[in-house]
Amino acid sequence: IAESSVPGSRFPLEGATDADIGTNAQLSYTLSPSEHFRIEEENSNSRSKSLFLVLAKPLDRETIPVHRLVLTASDGGRPSLTGTMELVISVLDANDNAPQFNQSVYNAHLPEDAIQGTVVARINATDLDEGSNRDVKYEIDTVVSGASGALLVSSRLDREELCGKSAPCALRLEVLLERPLRVFHVELEVTDINDNAPVFPAARKNLSIAESSVPGSRFPLEGATDADIGTNAQLSYTLSPSEHFRIEEENSNSRSKSLFLVLAKPLDRETIPVHRLVLTASDGGRPSLTGTMELVISVLDANDNAPQFNQSVYNAHLPEDAIQGTVVARINATDLDEGSNRDVKYE
Repeated sequence: IAESSVPGSRFPLEGATDADIGTNAQLSYTLSPSEHFRIEEENSNSRSKSLFLVLAKPLDRETIPVHRLVLTASDGGRPSLTGTMELVISVLDANDNAPQFNQSVYNAHLPEDAIQGTVVARINATDLDEGSNRDVKYEIDTVVSGASGALLVSSRLDREELCGKSAPCALRLEVLLERPLRVFHVELEVTDINDNAPVFPAARKNLSIAESSVPGSRFPLEGATDADIGTNAQLSYTLSPSEHFRIEEENSNSRSKSLFLVLAKPLDRETIPVHRLVLTASDGGRPSLTGTMELVISVLDANDNAPQFNQSVYNAHLPEDAIQGTVVARINATDLDEGSNRDVKYE
């Protein structure tokens, strides 16, 4: 009997026969106690009755898949004689149960570099029906394997493109189940991988520092940025070896650091007019990624060099009749400074 049969449905049965005659052959029927079924008799003609099994209450195959009843026929004799027949009623499944997931929300963590076809999570739904009615098909924007319930990556993910600097980066997906249509939710967190190197605002930075600057002087620099988050975006800085400069970092707030180029030793423009250094930013990923910026430091001249004559004593011979304006000797002094600081005035 179909599970979808409605109460009042009647199913014809073949009744019993009795070899006696008269009252001794008049039969009545009873059914073993059942809340789901009852027996009805109907006179079809003067000599025979039609017998029906009547559904009294909706069936539920998932609760009782098979009903076993005893139908008893009693004759009209004294004493009455009886005969029995077992009724084995198999309930035919109707698609009256929706698939049920084994949990209401699935949480998964997915590295953003997961390749296409990576299994993100295994989701499972079961159906209490049987046969084709219990076959579950999964759909989620074509990224769930319809048969296995495996949630798969269908294309490249980029956490920075999806969420920028926001953390956590959560995707909320809807899983559709067919027959009947049901919607369930999957919450997916895309975890950051260290796929972005630190980037400086420019590949080269030109600085001009006065030669007269004292050791300890600090010159602010703009640091690098990293599109990743967390440890993968925590930056540290190193400077190529230099006896004149070092790098210092200073926490300006909980999220950023101030970066300074610090003078470690007095400058001498006349010895080294330009310093070329490489500033490297390294992130906290494993393995660490780096970015670099060239620092070109021009030393601005200070008037720290006195003019020097090209000889300490000049000897000259002058005739006593030399007239006014006669050139006695040519003296020469030079200055290692530059610009106006190297202009020499003789007095």
